[in-house]
Parts: sequence; structure tokens; C-alpha cells
Amino acid sequence: MGNKQTIFTAQQLDAYQKWSSLSLNGASLINAIYWSSGDNTLKEAPTKFEKKIQDHVVPPLKDCTYFTRKEILRLFYRYRDLAPQLVPLDYTNHPDVKLPYELIGSMPELKDNPFRQRIAEVFSEDGEGNMTLDDFLDMFSVLSEMAPRDLKAYYAFKIYDFNNDDFLCKSDLEKTLNKLTRNELTEDEVRMVCEKVMDEADLDNDGRLSLEDFQHMIVRAPDFLR
Repeated sequence: MGNKQTIFTAQQLDAYQKWSSLSLNGASLINAIYWSSGDNTLKEAPTKFEKKIQDHVVPPLKDCTYFTRKEILRLFYRYRDLAPQLVPLDYTNHPDVKLPYELIGSMPELKDNPFRQRIAEVFSEDGEGNMTLDDFLDMFSVLSEMAPRDLKAYYAFKIYDFNNDDFLCKSDLEKTLNKLTRNELTEDEVRMVCEKVMDEADLDNDGRLSLEDFQHMIVRAPDFLR
């Protein structure tokens, strides 16, 4: 790396961490959705950099978020490793960088995951899976083992909502079930399961599940999130 070093301003690091502090206060999203590969380790940032960065950022902010300063820097290196030629080492000037879905979807945590495209779409600001560093950090914030169940359930709902209408309809449930089972069920089996879910979880009998319906379903059937 030579003399190059990644520099975030204190305000930037604080903003990243405060986002997590505000967002991760809600109750496990399906491990099969998020960590299907089993490789969720974060790459170590260079020791030399970690020493130098002490002079450029605020004192450790671990008390206000699930991410420590070191973890944010490690995630930055995970992001940069996907496209070193696109991601600069200096972020103090808020560079306009967005990595395409093809790179995000190739990560070990996502590449074998049947929901990888939906995950990327939900966490990306453009809704197409192309991620800024902020999007990337947001995604890992929710994927954190420390993230509350309610927050994971909220994002599970968004991931299952394939048509983005803020409800889970029969079509959404069928697509979700087919992905969860990797198309191992017959059409009749899928239909029967979806009808049972709708019958038990649709509290107002409108033929679709709201976020509230979905949350009630999870309380009654927590295995749905495993």
C-alpha cells in the first residue's frame, strides 16, 4: 500500500455508526438467506494503517453502535477488494462510487444464496443492487449477529416483497417458498403451503400479508425465519 492510507473524517465514521445505533433497535432472519456460504469473516485491515488512522478519527465509538471503528475499516477493505480500481483509499471528499451488483453478488456470503439479488436490491439505494459504501455498511449492519430480530424480520419482509408493494401477496409467497426450498416442492405443495400461511397469518382477511401480519406470524412460527 506504500504511503497510501484510507482516511474517513470523524463525522463520517460517526455517521456510519449512528445509523447503526438508530436502525438496530428493533427482534433471526433466515441464516440461509444471509449466510448461506458460512464464510462471514471480515478481512483484517493493515496494522500500519490501523496505527496511522488513530490520528485521523474520533476515539473508539463502539458504545453507540454494533460496529466498532475497526469493524468499519475492515468492511471498507472488503468493499474495496471487490474493485480496487474503482474504490479510492481516501473517502474524506465523499467520492461518488457505486459497485455493480455483479461484484456484490459474487461475495462469498451471497454467491450461493438464492436470495442474493433481492438482498442486494433491498439494501441498495438505487434498488437495482448496485451499492455505495453506505449501502454496503447498511447491509452488514443488518446482517450482524447482534442485529435485533425485529429488524431482521423487517428486512426479511422487504426481501420477500418481490413486487415492492409493501405487502406479501400469493405470488410473493410462492416465489419465496420456491427460493427457500430451491424449487424442490411441486406446484401443488407450494400452493398448499402458501394457502396455509395466508389462512393463518392474514389477520384482516384481505388476501395479502402486511408487515404487521408477517411479524405476528413470526411470533407464532419462529421457524419461518430459520
